[in-house]
Amino acid sequence: MIPWVLVDKAQVPGQVPGSGNDLRLMQRGAEFSIMLGQNELMNSRLSGSEQALATLACEKIATRETPRLLIGGLGMGFTLRAALAVLGPKAEVVVAELVPAVVVWARGPMAPVFGDSLSDPRVSIREADVRQLIRPAAESYDAILLDVDNGPDGLTRASNDSLYRRAGLSAAHRALRAGGVLAVWSSGPDAAFTQRLRQAGFDVEEKRARANGARGGARHVIWVATKVDVR
Repeated sequence: MIPWVLVDKAQVPGQVPGSGNDLRLMQRGAEFSIMLGQNELMNSRLSGSEQALATLACEKIATRETPRLLIGGLGMGFTLRAALAVLGPKAEVVVAELVPAVVVWARGPMAPVFGDSLSDPRVSIREADVRQLIRPAAESYDAILLDVDNGPDGLTRASNDSLYRRAGLSAAHRALRAGGVLAVWSSGPDAAFTQRLRQAGFDVEEKRARANGARGGARHVIWVATKVDVR
């Protein structure tokens, strides 16, 4: 069997240097894995639920002439590529990635995984915390897709939790245009989060998606929340 090889590592902002919680990009042949400690955050062979995140959300806004989409988390680009496949030529897709090294990996060793998605004229990459693009926005996006951390139950940095609390969800509600969609990926269900979405002014659908799509794999959860008037 081909062994795993460390390609690069990077510190996650907010983590204590030397804590052993660096992000590590691993490679085995044509397969890539991004690890945090002993936890695998993503693998280039498992893209089904990330693709579903984009497809479920973008199908709801695809008829809009010039949809504007914000994706929180570049990852391995599965969500980005799936969104581009659904949206038309006048769409604008903004991707916020907190860890600059992830963008470097996307343009470097993982370029074959990303294909031509990063050079698509509809796409702009911002090396920033997605919260910085949500908080000041007012009715700026038709959809916000969050594939940040492990979902509402954060893993990589405690500050990510604020995205999924009531204040963060209210900020996302304000940032969406009428009838806009907030879609959230998670490794597992969270009934309290579903309730917070409703309290923040969303109609909520909770979907299940397999990590490897039709071929199976772990069961992940995707919330598709449509903006309505705040109750």
